[in-house]
Amino acid sequence: MNSNVENLPPHVLRLVYKEVSALAADPPEGIKIYPSEEDITELHTAIEGPEGTPFAGGVFRMRLVLGKDFPAVPPKGYFLTKIFHPNVGHKGEICVNVLKRDWKAELGLRHVLLTIKCLLIHPNPESALNEEAGRLLLEDYAEYESRARLLTEIHAMGGTSGAPQDPNDGPQPKKHAGDPMKRAGPSAAAVPAALGNGANGASTTSSNSINSSSTNNVAGKKKADKKRALRRL
Repeated sequence: MNSNVENLPPHVLRLVYKEVSALAADPPEGIKIYPSEEDITELHTAIEGPEGTPFAGGVFRMRLVLGKDFPAVPPKGYFLTKIFHPNVGHKGEICVNVLKRDWKAELGLRHVLLTIKCLLIHPNPESALNEEAGRLLLEDYAEYESRARLLTEIHAMGGTSGAPQDPNDGPQPKKHAGDPMKRAGPSAAAVPAALGNGANGASTTSSNSINSSSTNNVAGKKKADKKRALRRL
């Protein structure tokens, strides 16, 4: 969704910023707030699954989107973490009265978050967006609980479901993982070349040493011959 920062009047933006700052400093129990400095009209949160429900132990990411007519019009709520719940649609949209006919501008975002958390405890099958979940809740609670708990274990547990995903999180692919030549470090061509240069250098040094030694021997022999010739005189 597009940001509505430019569409909201300055006094509304100031109120929103003040409320979001207060929420971040003192969030409701079991709810974490992740405010965005770039877009104050989209509030990301994480709700802990309440104890005694099929969602216990899970952390559910959610966002509230403030439209251009906020606060006259309620925000829209979306679950980002997949959840099996009568009042949550397949795309994560949330159906709760406080976001519809019961909305009042003075209620504020804290009230909205608390109401959505309560919805995890007391679902309302009469206004179901997920008809299957609503039907099971009324007709076969054990099956509803089993399905809801299964999705909680799959999608809402694991330590990272409650925070916005950082693209740098998790194991990163190794550079040049598919190129064995690059994995090995210096190129194969460079290694023999380096070895070859080293060998040639060693050979050249050895050759120079032999030549130098031979020259010294000849000079020494000449000196000895001169000494013997002087003795004969």
